[in-house]
Amino acid sequence: MLPLVSALFGRAFSRGPRTHRQVALTFDDGPSEETPAFLDLLDAFAARATFFQCGQNVERLPAISRVVRDRGHEIGNHTWSHPRLPFCAPARIREEIGRAQEALARAAGVRPRLFRPPYGLPGLGLPRALRQHGLVSVMWTVMGYDWEWEASEIAAHVLSHVSNGAIVCLHDGNRVSPQVDRRNTLEALRAILPKLRDRGFTFVTAGEMIA
Repeated sequence: MLPLVSALFGRAFSRGPRTHRQVALTFDDGPSEETPAFLDLLDAFAARATFFQCGQNVERLPAISRVVRDRGHEIGNHTWSHPRLPFCAPARIREEIGRAQEALARAAGVRPRLFRPPYGLPGLGLPRALRQHGLVSVMWTVMGYDWEWEASEIAAHVLSHVSNGAIVCLHDGNRVSPQVDRRNTLEALRAILPKLRDRGFTFVTAGEMIA
């Protein structure tokens, strides 16, 4: 099974070393109008995170993408329009990734080194596209299910599944929709951050986690 996974994803990581008391918080589908609230909450706990951003959202909200960078967080590529890559031809996958890279370069002055496929689904043309742009796929250890669960459920699930080297996936946007309501995620994060800190975890970016 591992060769097939490698062939679909290219080089991919879903967690970091178990020897370090670290956790990487990651947020998908931004930037959105709610992203600054996430940044404020992370700042309150001196927590750095990784934001996997969609090119269409970056083009719509370039200033917020820049603020993510300026406040010390890592930015990753989450495609241009958040498609289901298994249903995309290799040329479409290359276009999706390339357009997102260009949008992030214009808006935030960065060319990400990390990529997360929408819905966690790869496509057969993905490894070549990743090699073309020097990208590495980052999946997750713990999914927050924050698009369907209440805040208490999100927090309880994350807190019960985090271990050394975990990569946690949450969302600060909603695919490429301008209609975003992430109150449950924010409320869950308010519970998650202090409890993980009290357990002795430090918060690192996904890039630092897998380095």
